[in-house]
Amino acid sequence: MELMRRSTCVATEITRAHGRGACMQVLHQICAGMDVHKKDVKVCLVTRDSQGQRQEEVRSFRTMTRDVLAMRAWLQGQGCTIIAIESTGVYWKPIFNLFEGDFTVLLVNPSHIKQVPGRKTDVKDCRWIAELLEHGLLRGSFIPPVEMRDLRDLTRYRRQLVNTHSAEVNRLQKVLEDANIKLASVATDVMGVSGRAILRALLAGVVSPEALADLAKGRLRKKKQDLQAALLGRFRPHHTQLLTHILAHIEFLEESIAECEAQIEALCRPFAEVLHSSTRFPASVSGQPRISSQKLASRWRGFPPRSISAPGPCSARGTMRVPASARVGGPAKATSGSGPSSSNVPMRRATPKRHISGPNFAGLPVGKASNGQP
Repeated sequence: MELMRRSTCVATEITRAHGRGACMQVLHQICAGMDVHKKDVKVCLVTRDSQGQRQEEVRSFRTMTRDVLAMRAWLQGQGCTIIAIESTGVYWKPIFNLFEGDFTVLLVNPSHIKQVPGRKTDVKDCRWIAELLEHGLLRGSFIPPVEMRDLRDLTRYRRQLVNTHSAEVNRLQKVLEDANIKLASVATDVMGVSGRAILRALLAGVVSPEALADLAKGRLRKKKQDLQAALLGRFRPHHTQLLTHILAHIEFLEESIAECEAQIEALCRPFAEVLHSSTRFPASVSGQPRISSQKLASRWRGFPPRSISAPGPCSARGTMRVPASARVGGPAKATSGSGPSSSNVPMRRATPKRHISGPNFAGLPVGKASNGQP
């Protein structure tokens, strides 16, 4: 802990950078800035004494729950009601979880803090954050409610499980290719009903192409001769061991995805009436909106069809392409008079900085684009 430090004037280096001699207006008489790390957090508390003089006190706490609770009690005892935390990875979350509801917490983007001119090189991060917060120069990021945060964690985790499942299926196909089993050349889905039956038979020791081809179901039975030729390979015990592990992992991932989807559905159930009343599309059997075309899919996600011609951050010349996950019926080409026409690379997790006119994920209207203003 550092000793109490006083400043003779509320004017800071920010005022000098702007060339103003007068003191800046103080919006928060008592506030705190935090510099959060993995093992410790440094807090700068700004207060006023009986004569109105500005005082700073810097303390350091560990990030353990007991220490964070002690820090919260100290700030509450000093009458602090507003806090600014620099967003650093996920280290801010333990602090926010214990401070939510008792303080007004501003989660500040580090790049925003760096863009504010006038910082001294000898000023600690927590003091600089507290000084900016004191004069109202910080803008907090949006932190959704705890229910939305839980839902977001589940949806992101489900996406990672789906990606891992796809990678594991690709790994299975590589093993089959190494064993001269060309199942993917005949069957559309290797992990379909017929493909799984053939794979289980291979693991059980069946190597006869005729016996394996007889396990085909549905339309795949029409390709019986091609299937027999594709199943004639050199399946060794080494491939049996690999496929055993891969299939077990795939089945585990499928069970995890199903459980995750059930939890997501349970979290969305209280809002089912709002989602169904706001959507413009008829609901399917599972309750999810059914989309029949690429145009409807892009509008449902909040993106206009194909692209937009308004300047934006998603392209060098203002062309914003529809994400791959929003496409139905094949990839869409970017059509913009000012943008390049040869590139058709889909955006990944694109998040435009400006508001785009059209319905959002719940079918509700959002703000119109107006020079970046909502």
